[in-house]
Amino acid sequence: MMLVPVYAQAGDLDVAIAHVRASCIGISDELNHLKTMAGINTAVTGVGTVAGGVALGTGLAKANVDKQADELFKRLREAAKKQGNISAIPVDGPVSYVDMNVAQLTVTASGDADADKKDKEKLDQLTKKSKTLGNIRTGTLAANTATNVAGTVIAATNMVKGDLQTQIDACMASVDDLSAKYMQARVDNTADSVELSIASKITSECGLWSTVDLSSINNRAKGAAISSGVGAGVGLVGTITSALANSNKVRDDNSDAGMKKEKNLNTASNVLAGGATVASGVATVFNATQINAIKKAAKVADACEGALR
Repeated sequence: MMLVPVYAQAGDLDVAIAHVRASCIGISDELNHLKTMAGINTAVTGVGTVAGGVALGTGLAKANVDKQADELFKRLREAAKKQGNISAIPVDGPVSYVDMNVAQLTVTASGDADADKKDKEKLDQLTKKSKTLGNIRTGTLAANTATNVAGTVIAATNMVKGDLQTQIDACMASVDDLSAKYMQARVDNTADSVELSIASKITSECGLWSTVDLSSINNRAKGAAISSGVGAGVGLVGTITSALANSNKVRDDNSDAGMKKEKNLNTASNVLAGGATVASGVATVFNATQINAIKKAAKVADACEGALR
């Protein structure tokens, strides 16, 4: 009676290798796509951080200009009151700086008409500069908001999930199966040295998937999405507040209550600009660190696929 050699089952190792090849090939391309998107998002949120910084810096510069304008306006108003020209600058009603009649304010407390005229001209210049700075702050806050919205969308989708997660799970399972088949083939002597060498290399390289922490990729993406989302919300409120603070209706109300309202709105705009900038900065850090996490996984994927080719 002729015995069937154990070698007849040598195909088990070949089949296991084929399964690893089918499961693991293509993961590298998917991870490189994630890495590219993380890089794009880093750039996007980086631009948002810069825009938010510009908005904050501009807002602070505007606050300084407004302070000078307010002091000058109050000095001119006091001069008008002393000269009996209260009607020139109503205390309890709105009035635009540019509507102030220079001729009615030509006499200051010191009696220097030329100095008074220069103050009025300076006030007009400060008012225009303040308006320009306000527009810049609003525009850069809007840009920050837009980048944070884009950053939220990209980060929320740039994760290891769905088909990619399924493929990686299948890859790791097939590698475990190959490892078991490899050990069995060595014990039973059912494979030649070439097959064993190939299987050993594949299990060695692809087995490194067990050392990859895929959650770190997703956690950083979630962190970036949350930070960008917060930045988008804060930036939107800041944009609206800044636009309101710089509107003619608010700016032209030079009553004490009106001036206080304008100052409060400008302060709130600056605070919100600072918050949006910080949120964008945090998102940028999350995106940058996600790139590093993806690189580690991509390195394993590249080595694994290299062993399979």
